[in-house]
Amino acid sequence: MTQHHPGTDEHRPANRGPAAAPRNRAALIAAAREIFAEDGLDAPLSAIARRAGVGQGVLYRHFPDRAAVAAAVLEENVRQIEQAAAAEDATLAGVLGVVSWHLTESAAFISLLHAGAADRRSGAHAYARALSERVERVLRARVPAGHRLAGADDLMLAVAMVSGAVTGPTREERERRVLAAWRLLAVEVGPVRPFTG
Repeated sequence: MTQHHPGTDEHRPANRGPAAAPRNRAALIAAAREIFAEDGLDAPLSAIARRAGVGQGVLYRHFPDRAAVAAAVLEENVRQIEQAAAAEDATLAGVLGVVSWHLTESAAFISLLHAGAADRRSGAHAYARALSERVERVLRARVPAGHRLAGADDLMLAVAMVSGAVTGPTREERERRVLAAWRLLAVEVGPVRPFTG
C-alpha cells in the first residue's frame, strides 16, 4: 500500500505528456536565456528547469547536457551579429554596437566572448569557444586596414576589456559603462541596439 504524503506532489510540475514537448522546449530556452543572462554559462541547470516550470528530466530529454542548452541560447546572439556584419551597409562601428547590446543584455554572452581564452573542458565552454571564434571572424572582416584594432590580438582583447566593464544593476548603467569603455579605447561604436535587419 502506497502512502500519500500531503504536499510532496504540490512542488512537482504536472506531467503534460508528449503534446507539451514543443511548449516545454520553448519554456526551457526562454528560462535558460534569463538564467544565463543573470548568472552566466555555469548557472545550475536545475534553476533553468525550475524557472521553466518543468522537472529536470524534461530538461534532459530536450538537452542532453549544458552544451546543448548553451547552444540553443547563444546561437541566436551570434547569428544576429553575423547578420549585422553581413548587411550591405555594415561598418565595424555598427557591428560593435550590436555586440555591445548583447554584452549589456547577457552574462552568458560575456562568458562566450571570454571562452576562447579560458582553458575549460566542459562541452558548454567548447561550444562557446566555437561561437566566440565566429564572432571574431565576422568582426575581423569589418576591421579596416590600418584601424587601431587591426593588430593580431587587438580586436578580441578590446572586446574582452569592454566586456569586463559591463557592470551595473540596470541596463542603462551597463550601456553607459560599455560606451565609456569604448571611448577610453578611442574606438567608434554605433548605436547600442539589437540587429533588426
